[in-house]
Amino acid sequence: MGSILAQKRNKNGTRKDFISWFEIPAIDFQQAVNFYSYIFDIEMEQVINEDSATAYFPVTTGIGGAITSGYSNETSSSGPLLYLNGGEDLNNVLNKVEEAGGRIIMSKTLISKNAGYFAVFVDSQGNKLALYSKK
Repeated sequence: MGSILAQKRNKNGTRKDFISWFEIPAIDFQQAVNFYSYIFDIEMEQVINEDSATAYFPVTTGIGGAITSGYSNETSSSGPLLYLNGGEDLNNVLNKVEEAGGRIIMSKTLISKNAGYFAVFVDSQGNKLALYSKK
């Protein structure tokens, strides 16, 4: 679903990504960083100043994003739904959500054999997000 929905072909046939960057808002910045670091088993580079804080998801290619706090960020369980890459099997990430202080709304669900799987969860800050994987 992630790559299927996020990409379209432009007139000359090259792929165009409609998502270029994402930010997940946080009220309790460190709790949010701990949540995502734990469920994805990653280290996030953090930039903290007196007005805001940002923690970057580590990427080498593709679409990047961050956890942000400050500048009147508001968390939300409604609005657009962001699908995060669940890796080889999204259950590896989803199985850590509740331990990290989140809540699973929809367990791993088959979209179709060709499209893969998705699941929906609420993070430690109250944001509703989804995971996607081919298997």
